[in-house]
This record gives sequence, C-alpha cells and structure tokens, in this order.
Amino acid sequence: MRQTEIKRLMETQLVEGVEVHRGSGNVFADLGLADAEKLKIETGLVIEIRKAIKVRNLTQQEAAKLMGITQPKVSDMMRGDFTNLSERKLMDCLTRLGCDIEIEDRPAKAEIGYLMLATA
Repeated sequence: MRQTEIKRLMETQLVEGVEVHRGSGNVFADLGLADAEKLKIETGLVIEIRKAIKVRNLTQQEAAKLMGITQPKVSDMMRGDFTNLSERKLMDCLTRLGCDIEIEDRPAKAEIGYLMLATA
C-alpha cells in the first residue's frame, strides 16, 4: 500500500491540542509494511496461540510438543518473533492446541474485500 493511500485511509483530528490519526484497522498497513494483511492474520493467530497456551497452563516445552515445533520456536513466538513460522504452520499449531479454525467467505461490501481473523 502506498503512503498516499495510507494517508487517505487515515482521518486526522485535533483532540485537546494533540493530532490524532484514525488508523485503517491494520497497523501494519498504516506503517507501510509489505505483506500487511499477512502480518495482521499471523499476529492474530499468534495471539490466539498464546491465549490457548495460557488457558491450558502449559510450559513452553509442553506447548512445543503439542504443536509439533521446538521449544525455542515457542519462546520466539511468545516474544513476538514468528517470522520462522508460516501462516499455515500457525494455524496447525492452533488446532493442535484444541482450537477450531473456520474460514468463511462472503461478498465484500466494498469493491475489494479484506482478511479478518475473528475469535470466539
């Protein structure tokens, strides 16, 4: 996404003397990062993985065994570094932790649709 498109998506207001920008709904796009939609989905998956690990009170070693990855990869993920895991692998990890993933498509309200991760 180009900077001009980002600026168009962001609404600027002055609140108590501070300039406030309304984001597009994707912080990665607002920052002008490549693969912004992919990053948004992967981040959402990692958040859900972290929640599942916490709810089940798993150690990183236990979580790694369940997810079929190494403990260092779990450690990286918990620190926010999931660049070594694909979107597909993150979905696999989440299902191995006992979560269902549903992918739904429907007609877009705009000319171009968007990706969204909905959680229960």
